[in-house]
Amino acid sequence: MTRACDLTGKKVQFGHNVSKANNKTKRKFIPNIQSVTFKSDILNKNVRLSVAASSIRTVAKYGSIDDYLLKVKSNKLSSKAKTIKKSLVKKSAQQ
Repeated sequence: MTRACDLTGKKVQFGHNVSKANNKTKRKFIPNIQSVTFKSDILNKNVRLSVAASSIRTVAKYGSIDDYLLKVKSNKLSSKAKTIKKSLVKKSAQQ
C-alpha cells in the first residue's frame, strides 16, 4: 500500500531537517493516512478508502462523500476517486 491519499492524491514529500548550525539531513514528510469507510447514499454501498486526515475534514465540510466527489473537479482527484465519481454521475443521471 502506498502512502498516498485516495481522494486528493496527497503523498510523501521529501525535504531536510535543518539544525541550528544549518546542517541538512534528509527526511520524509508523511501524510496522516487513515483507512476510512464512507457511506454513499447514491450508490447505496460503503466505500472504503485510505485518505489523509485533512481529506476527512474536507468531506465532512461538504456533508458526504457523494457531495464532495460531485462538486470537486476531476483533475484534483486520484484515479480511484475518479472511478467512484464516474459511477456516481452515471447512477445519479439514471435517477
